[in-house]
Amino acid sequence: MLIGTSAGAELVAALGSGRTPADILAALDAVSPSSARANSTDAAHISVPPHVATAEAARSEPPARARTARASADAARSEAAAPSRAAQASAAARSEPTTDQRAVDPVLAKHLAIDPGRFPPIPALGWPALGLVGAGIKAGSTYQALAGLLPRGRGDATWLREFGEALAPNGWVDHPATWLVAADAATGARVAFGAEGAPKVDLGTAIAASWGIPGWFPPVSAHGRDYVDGGSVSTASVDLLIPLELDEVIVIAPMASEGGAPARGMDRVERLLRAQMTRVLDREIAALRAAGTRVIRIEPGPTELATMGPNFMDVKRRAATLSAARAALPDLVAHAISRTEGVIG
Repeated sequence: MLIGTSAGAELVAALGSGRTPADILAALDAVSPSSARANSTDAAHISVPPHVATAEAARSEPPARARTARASADAARSEAAAPSRAAQASAAARSEPTTDQRAVDPVLAKHLAIDPGRFPPIPALGWPALGLVGAGIKAGSTYQALAGLLPRGRGDATWLREFGEALAPNGWVDHPATWLVAADAATGARVAFGAEGAPKVDLGTAIAASWGIPGWFPPVSAHGRDYVDGGSVSTASVDLLIPLELDEVIVIAPMASEGGAPARGMDRVERLLRAQMTRVLDREIAALRAAGTRVIRIEPGPTELATMGPNFMDVKRRAATLSAARAALPDLVAHAISRTEGVIG
């Protein structure tokens, strides 16, 4: 099971097409040479873009809950204890070929070389997502309500549509459960493109809709409805997985920080949004755990956040952020697993 929003939609689309985390990291290194030179960590053990949650069914669970689900974070497998997993990740990292030795996927490299810009173009007149305002007030989500007040974005999503077309020339990926989440601009209701009962669209349209950040990109129209970024409602949408009765869900949420995160200067502004997204994710994870699903939650720590900076669209920070993530990941994963086992125990 793969589910993602915004940049997370790009990630799960790539995974659903058969690309691996190692392929993605190799492509990132290819377009961020300083990161490739500074690190030799296994690409398969790092995968932390915004708005993404993935799931893997535990093999040992009873058949009633043994729905098939796939994780994008190999380092968080459920078969071993946390310390041994971190040790295995480190050993694998030392034995893996470097980026120079791996073939780089041309589709990924071409897409990741595109810089959409640090800031949006001047918006147009109009408020196309006013439906988020009422929905946000009803849900008690300040950031959702404020997102509905943003004007019509004028960003060009062609690069996102082309990425989807390149990944899935036949319209959709082969993976049987790949969901890309957007939100209905008129109602605020989330739609998981790729799920049963969702409107049928091609992959490029789904990625562009999921990336439709209010104020930055215009809504994406499909079947008479307008859709915007699903991250305007939920950073990971893990509550949409509750009906699936999955055994285990791995949540990778770089836009959330359980318990808060320290900040200085302009980072304090980013933390206001992060705090809102974290509260929504806290509620969703609590509901998922209450339904009997084991949840492993992986989020960036203070060092990675300081490296990333307040603007997650700043491509100039990409190489440094990759390096910080590589250095922190083994401990992050081990801590996330140990905390999960504490919750279950």
